[in-house]
Amino acid sequence: MVLKVNRDIAIGHLACAAAYVIFGINVVVCRDIATDGGVEPIVLFAMRALVAGGLFWIVSLFMPKERVPWQDLLRLAGAGILGLFLPQLTFLHAIAHTTPVDLSVMSTTTPIFTMFVAAIFLKEPITWKKALGVALSFGGILWLILQSTFGGNGASETEPVGIAYCFANYIVFALYLGTCRNLIARYSVVTSMKWMFLVSFVIAVPFALPHLPTTDFAAVPGYVWWEIGFMIIFSTFIAYYLVPVGQKRIRPTLVSMYGYLQPIIAIAVAIWTGMDRLTVTKVVAAVLVFTGVWVVNRSRAAAPK
Repeated sequence: MVLKVNRDIAIGHLACAAAYVIFGINVVVCRDIATDGGVEPIVLFAMRALVAGGLFWIVSLFMPKERVPWQDLLRLAGAGILGLFLPQLTFLHAIAHTTPVDLSVMSTTTPIFTMFVAAIFLKEPITWKKALGVALSFGGILWLILQSTFGGNGASETEPVGIAYCFANYIVFALYLGTCRNLIARYSVVTSMKWMFLVSFVIAVPFALPHLPTTDFAAVPGYVWWEIGFMIIFSTFIAYYLVPVGQKRIRPTLVSMYGYLQPIIAIAVAIWTGMDRLTVTKVVAAVLVFTGVWVVNRSRAAAPK
């Protein structure tokens, strides 16, 4: 019995670690696709939703069927918009106008936006420790923004529009985490994902169709097609499947800690491939942001249950 429990825990840790390593690599892959692919973000998202969603529907054929009332289908449609369509679309726009290191540093503030959503919808109190953590993190982000956009380091640096897309991404996904948790918990990950991806694809089609005649798919480099394949199969289908595997086997606090693996992997890969560089400014910003998030998490751990 002890061996079985330990094995389950090990599987949970491996699943979460693998998922967030994939997410970290995906930051660099999507940056390459955005700059060299010549495919509009909305078209990329439609491709992503079509293939990954189709895979979830195929897998569902071999699993016990779950009945979803029409009221929950409507809620899953809203979850698809908040959890897939808007976050993935804003991410693809953001990575085209930011460097992988800057985006990765800013992405660590997602728990802080989630904290605000929880305060509004779940009435969780904001303590002075949380306020201090928020101030530290946003101080780091402000420092990063000012240095990246006005530091005179060249056109390859982060642009204001990229920062706007980043924050839109974090806010929307925080809304998803704060409002859809109970809904998603009612069904298996395959059932939830197949409906959420279907809705996201249906919404994306009208926006993607006008771009298809002007998209020269034949001109997309071969290596970019491999990167698109990685984004669809690994970063979407496999990673979205692995995270719930971890959630069922290890504590939520441990799952959330693996979220910090994503920016570390993204920064390491970006520097290793020469796509970005680590500067004193980015190190200072990262220290402030991570410290702020740590303070917020410590406050959560100390809060009464």
